[in-house]
Amino acid sequence: MEGFAVYPSLRDRAVFVSGGASGIGAAIVAHFVAQGSRVAFVDIDTGSAEALLRRLDGAGPAPVFIPCDLRDVAALRRATDRALAALGPIRAIVNNAARDDRHAVAEVTPEYWDERMATNLRHQFFVSQALAPAMAEAGGGAIVNMGSISWMGMTPDIPVYLTAKSAVQGLTRALARDLGQQRIRVNTVVPGWIMTERQVALWLTPEAERRHMSLQCLKEKLYPPDVARMVLWLAADDSRLVTAQTFIVDGGRV
Repeated sequence: MEGFAVYPSLRDRAVFVSGGASGIGAAIVAHFVAQGSRVAFVDIDTGSAEALLRRLDGAGPAPVFIPCDLRDVAALRRATDRALAALGPIRAIVNNAARDDRHAVAEVTPEYWDERMATNLRHQFFVSQALAPAMAEAGGGAIVNMGSISWMGMTPDIPVYLTAKSAVQGLTRALARDLGQQRIRVNTVVPGWIMTERQVALWLTPEAERRHMSLQCLKEKLYPPDVARMVLWLAADDSRLVTAQTFIVDGGRV
């Protein structure tokens, strides 16, 4: 993280991150901790969360891990209450949790549709709903919703995921309009193909990499810190009048 920006406004700022145990979410947690932010993060993967806490020991304010299945709205509300009790008013929210399991159109049932929407979209609204009142009372803040370029590039075999992720941008603009008078900014960050452990293990082949690089303007693979640094700027006061916008971090893919 050396050599990149330090944001004074993020020091001691209370931050909530969903899906913070691994991948992009873990990088976001780590980058906020390095800025001196006080972070609460939720995830269903307790093993990865505990490993992250060990890696971050001594790196900054110790983050608070709250185990939670975000598909359960009641459990989610309990988790946001715990975050508020631990940190006080949350001034930055990163709605990151998602899962891009492959599925065919013919296989989708109503139950699978609902579960995928709960995993990839619904929690973004209910986290924001739960934490916005205290954020507003504290003077405002920033919400960052994580999207995906997959629907822009029409990635095959994940139609419900693409539907959910395309809706994130509509949610962002709706919340930006409705929460703006409370000095709450809402933006979307859209990652490209980010080389998380999951992506590398499941889908990175020499053929896939060659094809992808032929489409990117910048011929380098992207990694979770590339996304985390954009999130930091949107959470900091440096972007104080930026809202209702979409920021694509994909090396020029779409």
